[in-house]
Amino acid sequence: MTIIVLDPRLSAEGEALRLAPAARSLEGAVIGMIDNAKIGTERYFDFLAEILTKEYGVREFIRGRKPDATRPVTPEMLASMSGADAILSAIGD
Repeated sequence: MTIIVLDPRLSAEGEALRLAPAARSLEGAVIGMIDNAKIGTERYFDFLAEILTKEYGVREFIRGRKPDATRPVTPEMLASMSGADAILSAIGD
């Protein structure tokens, strides 16, 4: 029996992945964050925002929270994030 562990921090060969130098700077970026209202998502985004601010220079976060995980993102919420350079959507639990 073979056990495979999928770890997004490792390459297929098991080596630690590193961001390319050009991708390391998000200096001044605006990041949208869509919270699906599951337990843990808000805490995860808080932690991620701290890292992205301190280590990558992200300037601002636009955060939205869906009423619950079963509903799609509303057009209004997406419109509120139209100024973002990137949008992250996450699930917690």
